[in-house]
Amino acid sequence: MARGKLRADSYRLLAACYYRPQKAFEDEKVFENLIAAFQSICQEAAAYARALKLSFSQENEQDLLVDYAKLFVGPYELLAPPYGSVYLEKKRQVMGNSTATVQDIYKDMGLSMDADFHELPDHIAVELEFMSFLVQEEIKAHGRGDAEVVLNLLQKQKKFLSDHLGAWVYDFSEKIQQGCGTSFYKNLALCTSQFVKGDMQYLASQAGKALALSLPCLGSVKHRGPDEFLQEGGEKAGRKILS
Repeated sequence: MARGKLRADSYRLLAACYYRPQKAFEDEKVFENLIAAFQSICQEAAAYARALKLSFSQENEQDLLVDYAKLFVGPYELLAPPYGSVYLEKKRQVMGNSTATVQDIYKDMGLSMDADFHELPDHIAVELEFMSFLVQEEIKAHGRGDAEVVLNLLQKQKKFLSDHLGAWVYDFSEKIQQGCGTSFYKNLALCTSQFVKGDMQYLASQAGKALALSLPCLGSVKHRGPDEFLQEGGEKAGRKILS
């Protein structure tokens, strides 16, 4: 299984894990698919993904829902706000300048927020899904043999992680670990931060090399659309946020 597809799947599956906890996580084999992907591309995250699967099966459903609300939803002060601007802006508030910047980045790629997804553009799930989209576009460009577009998309991925998701995910992970009451969310935080860290290192090593090396970093990959992905890893648990 080529790395490009595994990266795209990993980002989208992680995004699904930040939705309201639900039985569909198990029914759609979200954790099994995440473990399978990480085993090939990020061993550090794979260990936490295995713990994530185990903790979800052991935790009480009500405890998970309470923890989810306390960390990410409210109604009281959020213990781990899932919005990039809270960590990137001096005022530590939602809907900052960085939020508008992220929204502009999506628009530049021809994307808009799904009307049924009532969250901000810099929500953790949206940024994870955007990274999945960029990787899928990279795979399609490779399939066309378009080296220039592949390099451009690698650069976009690197910059988005550097300026946005990767710039706040570690502080976000720490907030989850400090505030969570279940092992599930502790493992999810560690799983997310480890994978993003590993992917940033991967992109740092690959950006600029693909053209000179005749694009070996993706391998021969047939692009899978969102519908194909959802059939394998989260038809009910996941959703397409950006379109």
